[in-house]
Amino acid sequence: MVSLNSIAFYLGDKAEYYLNHSSKTIPAAALHLPNPQSVDNYFAISDRNNKVLRSLQWINNSGRLAGTGYVSILPVDQGIEHSAGASFAKNPLYFDSENIVKLAIEGGCNAVASTFGVLSSVSRKYAHKIPFIVKINHNELLTYPNKADQIMFGTLKNAADMGAAAVGATIYFGSPESGRQIVEVANAFAMAHDLGMATILWCYLRNPAFKSDKDYHISADLTGQANHLGVTINADIIKQKLPENNGGYTALNMGTSSYGKIDKKVYTELTSDHPIDLCRYQVANCYMGRIGLINSGGASGENDFAEAVTTAVINKRAGGMGLISGRKAFQRPLSEGISLLNAIQDVYLCKEVTIA
Repeated sequence: MVSLNSIAFYLGDKAEYYLNHSSKTIPAAALHLPNPQSVDNYFAISDRNNKVLRSLQWINNSGRLAGTGYVSILPVDQGIEHSAGASFAKNPLYFDSENIVKLAIEGGCNAVASTFGVLSSVSRKYAHKIPFIVKINHNELLTYPNKADQIMFGTLKNAADMGAAAVGATIYFGSPESGRQIVEVANAFAMAHDLGMATILWCYLRNPAFKSDKDYHISADLTGQANHLGVTINADIIKQKLPENNGGYTALNMGTSSYGKIDKKVYTELTSDHPIDLCRYQVANCYMGRIGLINSGGASGENDFAEAVTTAVINKRAGGMGLISGRKAFQRPLSEGISLLNAIQDVYLCKEVTIA
């Protein structure tokens, strides 16, 4: 049995702040929370075909969190997104694609998310041992000057043929290229569903205007709307960065600017400045949790264990579905990476960490 004390240890002097917070914004009773019957409850009534339901159930029934409704996913697409040298220099064994899959299995993850190349290179050995999530588009960093755009890699048939349970894609909402990306990913997700694969959308924001006095790429209001666009194109799971502030719409409407539409109640009633309430607004924009929200683990640093556990507590108490954490795990020795993934999973296994 997972001890609440071990989780509180990582939270340090913020333990009470995170573990005892009672949300007064969107009530927990209004949410569709992760549970062992999530696929039956939230997807069996949808238009997803039986093959997609089977893929979703396979993901839910894998790893240490099997049967809980929560997921822990290892994502390693950074070799393209951030360059292989920048991503793997700290731990060169992950230049070898097999070690990525091994880390996910030994770390007790529900699934491993990576590139066509990584997963296809070892698919006959591992595709039946852990659900594969194939990332179908990327932002490559070799074009000079560097640009921020997601372009397609491989084909949906490729992903299905290697036995993938799901595909993942990124849309840079707010970017000049977002219109094209929305159309591309919506079409790809429809085809993935036809082929029996589930879909996961990285709902990221990307526009220089979103950075001013704060970095509003991680504001609750803007990321919440990105989530709402993501569920609109039939993503089965939404991946989003944990919100660290709010008021992106307000900041972008300063002076003579006119941007988007928002209601003041978003700030006065539906959110507060507490991280759990900010994350709950993200969950609300995923059809009140019918589509699960997984938050990303972020970059690796000195306080990886504390940061990962904190993010997991915020996500779970907000009503989220789990964590997708890569660099904090693979940029350290294997045993430490496994321990970090297990520490994240322990939050979701601990029944004393409840919905706020």
